[in-house]
Amino acid sequence: MDNPLMNVDGSQIDILVTDMYRVMTRAIRTFQEFPKVQAIAIAIKEQIDEFKPYIGLIQALREPGMKDRHFEQLSAQTGIQMALKPAITFKSLLILGIQEFEELVKIVADIAAKEYATERTLNKMIEEWEMIVLELLPYKTTGTYIIKVAEEVIMLLENHILSVQQLAFSPLKTVFEDEINEWERKLKLTQEVLILWMEVQRNWMYLEPIFTSEDINVQLPVETRKYNAMERNWRRIIKNAYENPYIMKICPDNSLLESLKECQSLLEVVQKGLSNYVEVKRKIFPRFYFLSDDELLEILAQAKKVQAVQPHLRKCFENIQEVRFEEDLQITRMYSAEREEVMLHPPMYPVRTVEYWLGDLETVMRNTLRKIIEDALSVIKEIPRKIWVYMWPGQVALCCGQTYWTAQVENGIRTKTLSNYYQELLGHMDDLRELVRGPQTEIQRLTLEAVITIEVHARDVLYKLLQEKVTNVNDFDWISQLRYYWINDDLKVRAVNAEFPYGYEYLGNTGRLVITPLTDRCYLTLTGALHLKFGGAPAGPAGTGKTETTKDLAKAFAIQCVVFNCSDQLDFMSMGKFFKGLASAGAWACFDEFNRIDIEVLSVIAQQIMTIQQAQQMRMDKFIFEADEIVLKPSCAVFITMNPGYAGRTELPDNLKALFRPVAMMVPDYALIAEISLFSYGFSEAKSLAGKITTTFKLSSEQLSTQDHYDFGMRAVKTVIAVAGNLKREQKDLNEQQICLLALRDVNVPKFLKDDLLLFNGIVSDLFPRLEEKYVDYGILETEIRAAIVKNNLEEVDGRLLPLRSDDPTYLSSVSIPKPIYPLGSRVVCARYDAVRSLSPVSRGLTHEAHGGLSAD
Repeated sequence: MDNPLMNVDGSQIDILVTDMYRVMTRAIRTFQEFPKVQAIAIAIKEQIDEFKPYIGLIQALREPGMKDRHFEQLSAQTGIQMALKPAITFKSLLILGIQEFEELVKIVADIAAKEYATERTLNKMIEEWEMIVLELLPYKTTGTYIIKVAEEVIMLLENHILSVQQLAFSPLKTVFEDEINEWERKLKLTQEVLILWMEVQRNWMYLEPIFTSEDINVQLPVETRKYNAMERNWRRIIKNAYENPYIMKICPDNSLLESLKECQSLLEVVQKGLSNYVEVKRKIFPRFYFLSDDELLEILAQAKKVQAVQPHLRKCFENIQEVRFEEDLQITRMYSAEREEVMLHPPMYPVRTVEYWLGDLETVMRNTLRKIIEDALSVIKEIPRKIWVYMWPGQVALCCGQTYWTAQVENGIRTKTLSNYYQELLGHMDDLRELVRGPQTEIQRLTLEAVITIEVHARDVLYKLLQEKVTNVNDFDWISQLRYYWINDDLKVRAVNAEFPYGYEYLGNTGRLVITPLTDRCYLTLTGALHLKFGGAPAGPAGTGKTETTKDLAKAFAIQCVVFNCSDQLDFMSMGKFFKGLASAGAWACFDEFNRIDIEVLSVIAQQIMTIQQAQQMRMDKFIFEADEIVLKPSCAVFITMNPGYAGRTELPDNLKALFRPVAMMVPDYALIAEISLFSYGFSEAKSLAGKITTTFKLSSEQLSTQDHYDFGMRAVKTVIAVAGNLKREQKDLNEQQICLLALRDVNVPKFLKDDLLLFNGIVSDLFPRLEEKYVDYGILETEIRAAIVKNNLEEVDGRLLPLRSDDPTYLSSVSIPKPIYPLGSRVVCARYDAVRSLSPVSRGLTHEAHGGLSAD
């Protein structure tokens, strides 16, 4: 107690006294035979007993948080001078009577401890931010940098703001109130600056490549000046940050905040001008509405480089993948995604800005198709069908074939010679089927498949007319069909009492939907709705052809059809922009799963669609849409598809339902679709094989276990047929039964579990009895797989690579299915991984070889 009080460690005194007391107690017991030593231990123990009551008081006086202000407070309240000086001891304070004020000292010490904790929390936050810096990364070739703020830094900032706000509400904040308020101001200002900084940076990164284009600078001089002013300010800010990257030294600065606000204000003006500029371009060429702003600006930023539009043509046109530019930039040909080539009549030059010459391309496209259709119709009677069908683009062969069919049927009805034309049509179909079995190019194959698909329906309609003994061209069995007429050098499509102009949109050489009685009824309802300027609303379960039927009707009319997959994230503003494009371009839109959109948005959409439909009914050339006057092309239409059975779907509001004619779509006749599809691939036993394929899936769905990845619906049937068609072309030595059996196995076996595979094998054995199953010789594939297995330090187990069969993991490589995605079923994870790891280099190696040494990774 005689030591200076300021040298006493209050946190250790309790431990020290307890240890000494324990030692003396043990010494008293130990030194019983040494009375003098024991007496000393007893005396010390008594002194400790006397000292113990003062431990709490000493700890309070030596609380680390006790500052001069606290001792001054105690001095004033007790009358005892307590300022800690080297000469003051605890004994001297006891003499002055400090023990009488023990409770007061402890209260003040407790307050001091809490204030000290507050001070330490504040100082710790300040120290933590002293070393945190902005990460600056060089940005492309701009000569400047962008900042990168780690997610951890943002989280730390948010946590510290919460912590300092808690300190601000503390009843003990008075002593540190100024420091707390200042630190809170710095943190909040830093947060505001960083958020605005990142937003300005995003906007600058978006606009920077646009305004580096000379074309944009010339076309938007005002916005370019504002952008340049903003960029000078931006580069100065980044330069300062690069020289002093410490966040708490640069960010809590009001002048920086004002500079960033000025940058953001300039960027908003620039973006508004850019949006107006883009909107003007879209009004001139409405198909630009089907491109995103980024895609359109990419085109406009390279306006002088006309070839820059090539990657975006497919979104502007139904199936123009690219056009051919000659050396003098004359556009002479257009190509579809299937690489079908069509020469333009006449060729054209992109002489004006891109929005104008694309409009010219659209006009030339339509004129070209009209001219080719006229030429094809002029010789269709003179040239044998099997020669004529290869002379024209696939689209032309289809529509001209339907036009000829319409004329011949009506002539047969009038002259009572319909049966003669029926025999002629059967002869044409035999010729086409012979062509399918012969050698052909890929484009010719696609043409034949589509033509045969449509011709089969034409045959069935003609057969029905004969059965019903139709004698009048106005009989409903006839006028309910889609009919094509070449009138006054223009193609018209009629259905019942409605007539529609053929759109002449280039469709390429795409396949056509198999037309069933369900398809006919759907067409009838949709064309009736179009005639009355309403939309169509096919509804039904998944796999019933809602979207595909709408798209196929658009192909029948040669009109661009944009499929839009709806979600609950859609808003009425983006939809409004889309509707502008539809109305001005005269295109169709098919909104898939329309009832996924929120009910609030659907109500606004209903008003937007009603505005368009009313303008169509009034036959207006222009109309006001959301305070903006736009051009109206009468061919535009809106279709929606719905699956009411799915959970989470919205009930359409009544004002929206009134704008659409509903169509209830049922499960289609799988067997009929399979038969016609197989027939188009050149199968002579199409009817019996279609029955076996559909029966296989029916029995599989009934007998096999239920798994998420199993599919026995229409999509699976179409996949099997597609594989069968590929095999028929590639494996000439297999008969049609073997081809279909192999296709069924190709598609299904890889996805079946072991027990289900046994059941499936039993089903196909019953349907294809006594049929010798053939396996394809994969030759180089097996060699490559064995090499890959050795390279990956794996071993062949039980000779499972011989023969290469569909129950092997290697089988994955052999399946020639569109978009092959297979779940690998195995209880051993490494087995699945090793199978893929072995196949991956094999696939790359074979592709590399197939492309003459060029990598196809």
